[in-house]
Amino acid sequence: MLRQVAEGVLVHQSEFVRSNAVVVRGRAGVLLIDPGVTGSEIDCLADDLSDLGQPVVAGFSTHPDWDHLLWHARLGEAPRYGTARCAAAVRDQLSDADAKARIAEHLLETEIAGRVPLDLLGLITGLPAEATRIPWDGPEVRILEHQAHAPGHAALLIGEHGVLVAGDMLSDVLIPMLDWDGADPIEDYLAALRLLEGVAGDVDAVVPGHGSVGGAGEVQARIDRDRAYVLALRDGRAPADPRIGPSAEPGWEWVGDVHEGQLRSLVRRSGRDGTPR
Repeated sequence: MLRQVAEGVLVHQSEFVRSNAVVVRGRAGVLLIDPGVTGSEIDCLADDLSDLGQPVVAGFSTHPDWDHLLWHARLGEAPRYGTARCAAAVRDQLSDADAKARIAEHLLETEIAGRVPLDLLGLITGLPAEATRIPWDGPEVRILEHQAHAPGHAALLIGEHGVLVAGDMLSDVLIPMLDWDGADPIEDYLAALRLLEGVAGDVDAVVPGHGSVGGAGEVQARIDRDRAYVLALRDGRAPADPRIGPSAEPGWEWVGDVHEGQLRSLVRRSGRDGTPR
């Protein structure tokens, strides 16, 4: 079900890793950001929008991970946007004819095997590299592009309604997941946190790609917690982070495995050039 988090901004949360689809009301319809995961849930979202009399007039993918690139025929044929770097990364992924098959194979190990619509995966248009706004007939949505987590990742600031759509950052259940293929994963992430910190004072609600919506008082706290994790990772210290270890939420213990994988990635990078990056 759609839940309003601010005037004109609603969220539909998937059962799968608490993925959040974000709906922003415009004049003639809605902007749909990261529309969801399973076909049945996206179908439910389409029903909700139909009941509201709100067609989808634009879509946006915050970054080029498969679970943020999905679509459903019932959502219509509105233009679907991403940053230029995001769109380029998607084109590169889909240039491999086996890309969708590999995603489907990966999902065989999950509870959503066979339930994810991949036909319309990644059909997004890259905005001009200098674009700072989503082109649509609705509230101004500012693009805050950075290189943390994935190439061309964008957080979105809906300033009129005080909402920050954070993509795969600022989650209460997932730790920062760095892009280990990037030139400088640690600094890229810290720079992205500084970028988000610059608008935190204008935010009354933050919507992460996965996890719970946070209120105004939580935005800075989430930035501080993510920064503390990244700095501990950089410095080789055990992070005091409630999202991993014995304090992890039941059912989310696997996030500790993500942390262990990042430690191994950091060691591999250090081995290449002698210093953690």
